[in-house]
Amino acid sequence: MRIMVIVKADEESEAGKMPSQGVLEKMLAYNTELVEAGIMVDGDGLKASSAGKRITFDGKERTVTDGPFAEIRELVSGYWIWEVRDMDEAVEWARRAPFVDGQLELRPFNRPEDFGEAFTPEMQAAEEELRARSRG
Repeated sequence: MRIMVIVKADEESEAGKMPSQGVLEKMLAYNTELVEAGIMVDGDGLKASSAGKRITFDGKERTVTDGPFAEIRELVSGYWIWEVRDMDEAVEWARRAPFVDGQLELRPFNRPEDFGEAFTPEMQAAEEELRARSRG
């Protein structure tokens, strides 16, 4: 099961405050454990929303809004992509994250069968081809 672990933003991350060396060392140790266990596929931190943009779609209209964005609790400051047995294993690993404060959100990725008959075998093959090409 592929899971995205979403690290929620807080006032410090939105202010662009970088973690201390001690926090970075703990995160590196945790990420090392995840990689060595075959769990971590990808992950990274994100800049504050002031460095971002939002694009809103309304029919044919496209509106671009510059950050920063309101509602800090709704924002994302980082992510991991994990490959786990099931959600219980993801929760087990997430509980071990070296955070003092904050919040993680765990969301499984859709699988081809989740889309039903609309996602035909031909479309699935084309999607797999695109994924392979994007990985190089």
